[in-house]
Amino acid sequence: MPKPSFTLTSLNLNGIRSATSKGLTRWLEAQRPDCICVQELKAQAADVQGRLDELAGLKGHFHFAEKKGYSGVGIYTRHEPSEVRTGFGSPEFDSEGRWVELRFDTPARKLSIISSYFPSGSSSPERQEAKYRFLAAMAPHLARLKAERELIVCGDLNIAHQNIDLKNWRSNQKNSGFLPEERAWMTQLLSGDDAAALVDVYRRLHPETTAECYTWWSNRGQAWANNVGWRLDYHVATPALAALARSAAIYKDERFSDHAPLTVHYELAL
Repeated sequence: MPKPSFTLTSLNLNGIRSATSKGLTRWLEAQRPDCICVQELKAQAADVQGRLDELAGLKGHFHFAEKKGYSGVGIYTRHEPSEVRTGFGSPEFDSEGRWVELRFDTPARKLSIISSYFPSGSSSPERQEAKYRFLAAMAPHLARLKAERELIVCGDLNIAHQNIDLKNWRSNQKNSGFLPEERAWMTQLLSGDDAAALVDVYRRLHPETTAECYTWWSNRGQAWANNVGWRLDYHVATPALAALARSAAIYKDERFSDHAPLTVHYELAL
């Protein structure tokens, strides 16, 4: 009897219209994931309806930002969810379109697949403070969810957790994305004793990779050519789901965005 299989991809699109113009749909048709969690749609409902609400036979569910051309997340899925939830209960950040959750509940189990886009703090001190407020609100939300259901959060978390997660860690210790407070938040999330302790799925499978692990490259200089990258994109899962992850791959043969797709194969049936 064949083992159950569930293929889940996460990708920051840096604009859905831009990414699809660069061949994303064709790649999805070839890869045939069960689900792709996307971030930074940079589009509104009117831009997507009838054109981009389905990709490669996958049906999209979205949380758009109120501000045009900004943020926004989505999940394209081959499976019909039992429930769709948008936002995580923070008026400040729900207006920015940063959380969409598909629930695949059955009488035997509760399971959520989530696409989330954490704020960047690199543009100004004000946005860094906003990022800290987001993290402060997100931790208890994840703790509550984990207490009641299995979950996988896919997304651009805008944090490189460890030194091995970026090329130039020494020179970035005072830069957003690698600040001590952000990294401590990740450590608490992934190894804390509280109810929110989750598993970094990629690192479970590849605990020591460095040059191979990056998922984002700056458009400045020769970052892509020289592989001066950061690992900002994650699958973060409850321990039971993380234990079902069999392989993880970062696709770099084509560029749909300034981020690369991160795909994990789980021995899981929805």
